[in-house]
Amino acid sequence: MHAWSDRFNQEAWLDAWTELKGGRFEFQIVEERGSDTIRSKVLHPILERERDLINSGDGNRADLTAENYDFSDASMDADGRKVVQMKPRRKDVLLVDGRMVLSSDGHDLLRVEGRLAKNPSFWTSLVNIVRRYARLAGVRVPVATETTAKVKFAGTSQLRMSYEYESINGRPVNLSAQR
Repeated sequence: MHAWSDRFNQEAWLDAWTELKGGRFEFQIVEERGSDTIRSKVLHPILERERDLINSGDGNRADLTAENYDFSDASMDADGRKVVQMKPRRKDVLLVDGRMVLSSDGHDLLRVEGRLAKNPSFWTSLVNIVRRYARLAGVRVPVATETTAKVKFAGTSQLRMSYEYESINGRPVNLSAQR
């Protein structure tokens, strides 16, 4: 994870091992550096919220399903990929008002992009997100998330997360396939 604020000229990094086992999400911070404020107010809370959300059983609130979204018919973009507009059915910080980009055959989700349907806090608004996906070990998984947000007093701030997988569903993942 890497977060930074241009206005304050501060940034921070955090590397963590995460594990989803038996429906429980756990994390262990391996290394962190940079701004103490960004680490304690941004990076740590992101991991803690993900853990709490998954462990509470509410993880499906973010699923790309008809329960959470209204989807348009697919159109083609200039690169021949399918694009589906998605409108959240409710205001929720886990949902994105935007679009998903699929492979040309429509079988693989490549990217979800747009604005969060609800601001995560009083302090943070206009959160734009791009989440990238890949198929690893036969499973579609997120491989990167990039967000840009307006943060009161801090101005435009950015966050990038990249995910590397050791195994998925107990199956080893080829690390070179992730790069």
